[in-house]
Amino acid sequence: MPSVSTHVYVARPTTEVFDFLADARNLALWSSGVAHVDPAPVAPGVGAEYRYRYPGRHRPHRLVCAAFEPGRRIVFRGQRMWCPLGTQVPEYGFDLVPYTGGTQVRLSVTSSLRAALLLLAPVVAMAWRRDLPADGRKFCDLLGGPLAPSAPLHAPVTARALPAASEGQVRPTSAPSGFDFAH
Repeated sequence: MPSVSTHVYVARPTTEVFDFLADARNLALWSSGVAHVDPAPVAPGVGAEYRYRYPGRHRPHRLVCAAFEPGRRIVFRGQRMWCPLGTQVPEYGFDLVPYTGGTQVRLSVTSSLRAALLLLAPVVAMAWRRDLPADGRKFCDLLGGPLAPSAPLHAPVTARALPAASEGQVRPTSAPSGFDFAH
């Protein structure tokens, strides 16, 4: 079961970051593991179910909130996906900690593999080690500036609602960041 994680710092209050992550529709804006999420509104919480497309898949699958601790932790688990080599179940986890005027976020992806896909676990881990840090940077860039006041907390943020980098966007450089993984 390959598991990969990275830590990022977002210069926003923990409640805002959590509210953004609690709405799985926002995953498609920055996560390479989510190609599309159905735009229908869903109340956040354990058991909240979204329809999403995993990259390379043509039909939608279920994405269910498996853990929900307001301000601290959220986990989304994808539906089991079949291929000729076996099945996989992706799990996207987010752990938040308030940190010097912002939020330290641990982004993690765990893939539960079955059958012959188990033999490809090192390849799956290598792909996530390559993609997750880029996803983390995209996540930070997306939340780097203040959300537009008109953007509701539980709705996807569009590129139009984000401020341009030239509007004085400043992010501390002394914030911890890192990349860690286990396989």
